[in-house]
Amino acid sequence: MPLLAVVLLAACTTRGTTPADDHFVRIEQVQASSGGAAPGPDASTGVVTSSCGRNAERHLNADNAVISPGLPNGAHHTHEYVGNLSTDAFSTPESLAAATTTCAGGDLSSYFWPVLRLTDVVGHDDHAEGGGVHGNTGEVLPPESVTITFSGNPVSKVVPLPRFLRTITGNPSAATSGGLNANAKWGCSGFVDRFTAKYPRCPAGSRVLRTFDFPGCWDGRNVDSTSHRDHLVPASANGACPPTTFPVPRLRLVVSYDVPSGRPFAVDSFPDEHRDPITDHAMFVNVFPDDAMTRLAGCVNEGRACGPE
Repeated sequence: MPLLAVVLLAACTTRGTTPADDHFVRIEQVQASSGGAAPGPDASTGVVTSSCGRNAERHLNADNAVISPGLPNGAHHTHEYVGNLSTDAFSTPESLAAATTTCAGGDLSSYFWPVLRLTDVVGHDDHAEGGGVHGNTGEVLPPESVTITFSGNPVSKVVPLPRFLRTITGNPSAATSGGLNANAKWGCSGFVDRFTAKYPRCPAGSRVLRTFDFPGCWDGRNVDSTSHRDHLVPASANGACPPTTFPVPRLRLVVSYDVPSGRPFAVDSFPDEHRDPITDHAMFVNVFPDDAMTRLAGCVNEGRACGPE
């Protein structure tokens, strides 16, 4: 076999392997994080749950309507979706508003994140873009549950999120950018508030959890920005939003998986990120109808627990 062919074969058969052992940690070794800021007298303490299923429809693609609109397979890894069933590289506000959804209560929003794979088996897309072609080998492991909540601000009331706002939490290039904008939060069920940027090793009977926390301070003008971050930024340590920004309902996604005991797993990533767990990220496009979002903000401001209507 020619030398070049040997080199290419070696690259194709090693770049998708399970990350090194130092990318994993036993959850018992992870310290619990401290609680957030205590709510003040003007806090918005309600919580709204949006019920969107767990992608039983297997809506998967390697597109990214937030970061790479108009570019098929622009993510170079595969995304898992709940919510809007039409979301792909060519999504527009008009197409999203006209689509169907897995969510109850009229929530047409799109929620998506990279798939998790078992890496000791051959995946269905081993020779496809987003899959094996980009180093993401292994079979996709479907989520066991997806929990979507919107909560308030510990300092003040919130204003509704604008329709068609789109944003990202975490950084798919965090491994090669020194952790810039990283927000990976891996954990295990039964271990409340223990978050790690490494893959968790969970005890028997405990599910692997991925928690995606989005910022809650909007600039009041834009539904997107060049960075897909500057229009929606985090609050300060005491919960107050930066000057010239407004508190909005804060989105949290929690995705759980039953990873078989002892089986190796990894998240999809860009090829250069080598499936590092610190690259975990998620995207959100708000397609709540305006009246539904107004009711959501009202529930949060009134301190109630609300679900799909």
